[in-house]
Amino acid sequence: MKTVRLTAAQAMVRWLSVQMNEDGARFIEGAWAIFGHGNVAGLGEALEGIGSAFPTWRGQNEQTMAHTAIAYAKAKKRRRAHMVTSSIGPGATNIVTAAALAHVNRLPILIVPGDVFANRRPDPVLQQIEDFEDGSISANDCFKPVSRYFDRIMRPEHLLTALPRAMRVLTDPAACGPVTLAFCQDVQAEAYDYPDEFFAERTWRIRRPEPDARDLSDVVELIRGARNPVIVCGGGVIYSGAEDALADFATRHQVPVVETQAGKSALPQSHPMNFGAAGVDGSAAANTICEQADVVIGVGTRFQDFTTGSWSLFGKPERRLVSINVQPYDGDKHGALGVIGDARIVLEKLSGELGSHAARKPDAGIRSTWLDQVDRHCGSPGEREPGYLPTDAQVIGAVQRASTDKSIAMCAAGTMPGALKLLWQPSQGGYHMEYGFSCMGYELAGALGAKLALPEREVLCFVGDGSYMMANSELATAVMRRIPFTVILTDNRGYGCINRLQMACGGEQFNNLYKDCNVEAQPEIDFVAHAGSMGAYAEKASDIADLEKRIIAARTRDRPTVIVIDTDPMRGPGEGGGGHWWDVAVPEVTRTEKGAQAFARYRETMSRQNLVN
Repeated sequence: MKTVRLTAAQAMVRWLSVQMNEDGARFIEGAWAIFGHGNVAGLGEALEGIGSAFPTWRGQNEQTMAHTAIAYAKAKKRRRAHMVTSSIGPGATNIVTAAALAHVNRLPILIVPGDVFANRRPDPVLQQIEDFEDGSISANDCFKPVSRYFDRIMRPEHLLTALPRAMRVLTDPAACGPVTLAFCQDVQAEAYDYPDEFFAERTWRIRRPEPDARDLSDVVELIRGARNPVIVCGGGVIYSGAEDALADFATRHQVPVVETQAGKSALPQSHPMNFGAAGVDGSAAANTICEQADVVIGVGTRFQDFTTGSWSLFGKPERRLVSINVQPYDGDKHGALGVIGDARIVLEKLSGELGSHAARKPDAGIRSTWLDQVDRHCGSPGEREPGYLPTDAQVIGAVQRASTDKSIAMCAAGTMPGALKLLWQPSQGGYHMEYGFSCMGYELAGALGAKLALPEREVLCFVGDGSYMMANSELATAVMRRIPFTVILTDNRGYGCINRLQMACGGEQFNNLYKDCNVEAQPEIDFVAHAGSMGAYAEKASDIADLEKRIIAARTRDRPTVIVIDTDPMRGPGEGGGGHWWDVAVPEVTRTEKGAQAFARYRETMSRQNLVN
């Protein structure tokens, strides 16, 4: 057997450089790296040595460069991914939040944090966490609950088993999620005689598991007997490439489609069977359809509480739940009839079994009425008195009017995710939302990742002032790499979304808007100056009409554009023809009458939850 002598770090990057997807591209395209104690000498040397065969990019913060990698994988429909490496200690723990985000959203990312010395000679090393009762623990054990696969590389030969296991998880549609390989820093530099065949190029297929024929037959029988079926379109539709299959199924069998955050834009909003978003941040049309449904067919969805209105939306006592999913954990939730298989395969087989069967045609009038409401709600406010502040809905309307069929709206946290889910009318693939974890600070890094993945599309990043303040440093990375996208920064001077939730639950305005915080002076943050200092083209829109013009002008630039606009923090998106109850626990004992009334409403609504069949 021929061998090649390499350090463990050199072997890792060489092996990753020849792991291909079915399109003939590297599955792990390259590595995001911030070097420090624990990875600079080993992995740093290996990455420098391999050069463009496995490129390295530097971020500004470990968490946000991981967010960039995750957004890239999401935009690539999980067909490609990135590696992220950090030093030990704080560099590693900075990535834990991003790992949780990828875990919740079922998105692939390879995380390679440096770790302590396997030989333990210099213990404790700089940044080492010591457990007084377990000598095997390091800070990287924090990754275990937020990784789909975790391993600690304590011998060079561990790579022979750990790396293929990692790729199996990253490319498995059912197990897909973050993989963490904690890489002991002394082991990175140790040499080993690796078999030559270990570095042979390999293609990893994204499998399409077939459903059980008996489950399929049961679902066909349910659909044939349903008067008001509805499809809940989740992110699995997009990751499976099942958009056309879903459109054909819905049209042929007259089953209306409602959307989750992850599934939005699988069908363009113009599709006549697309009734919009479901649930807490859903449209009046979609929620009416869901309330009337006797068979609810989830396709590639986790049935998160926003989608289900905390299980109060699908209110008919006799309703049956079907869950089409590659992951049995999701397929069997809440007493569902689970069909375990690839979304595209299952939809095609179901359609074939149903033949010419068509359900009762849904009421197109409720769809058109809702869309009319959206147009009115998002319309330009026109001439207003001095001091008028536009709503988030009016900002969305301005961006929508300035957008094209190549535009992608993206966001993650605050008011805008719910408002965009309800109000944005995308072309197919024109929506990118991280709402599984709803992580503040994902937005700018996510915009960078999405644009890297889809350079032919226009990325329109919506971010509130609160999320911008949490994490903005990858804007500098985008400037340095000349990656253009447009940021719409809505400044409502605090956390407007949570302020409204606080009041809706009977509370007082407290610690959310700056005016209600315990500060000595109200902040006057110049976001234009801040973004400009990192090299972005930054400007402030005076009103909605001005915002539209500036968005169009941003398309001509080769770097990010940040457009700031002041908005009203008090008005939410619900006036656009949507909304539903959400289970947020209200205090049972309160000091105020409005608090007591909020608890009474909570108890009454909670009684409507339909948790299982």
